[in-house]
Amino acid sequence: MGLDRALDISVSGLQAQRITQELIASNLANIGTTRTVYGGPYRRRIAVLGEKPISFADELSRAEASLGGGVEVTEVVEDSSPFQKVYNPGHPDADADGFVELPNVNYSTEMVDMMYASRLYEANITAFNSTKKMMQDTLQLP
Repeated sequence: MGLDRALDISVSGLQAQRITQELIASNLANIGTTRTVYGGPYRRRIAVLGEKPISFADELSRAEASLGGGVEVTEVVEDSSPFQKVYNPGHPDADADGFVELPNVNYSTEMVDMMYASRLYEANITAFNSTKKMMQDTLQLP
């Protein structure tokens, strides 16, 4: 595998983790949203990561050398877990019994996911910088 391919793989990881962090930020920003344009409370969104598709030539090279193609966000899905119900009869979105459905976003879960995505982002930056250093050192060989 060429060093430029290693850089591409690190960049794909950085892009995937950036999107993951943006979704987590959106989830945290909407933690109290009880009414969306689609009706009902905000539903937590999650990034699904998958292997990045590559060309036939790259696929052939990969099969010969057992190399990966990187990672990408294949889709963004909504969490199907149930909404939280809280008794608040004065709320404008309360039902006939006085209960309000709140988003299925858990602050603790989101913060743990954010820390994990942040660590993965840092790991990809470290791999990128190490590869860049190897490229620079290779150019300096006598």
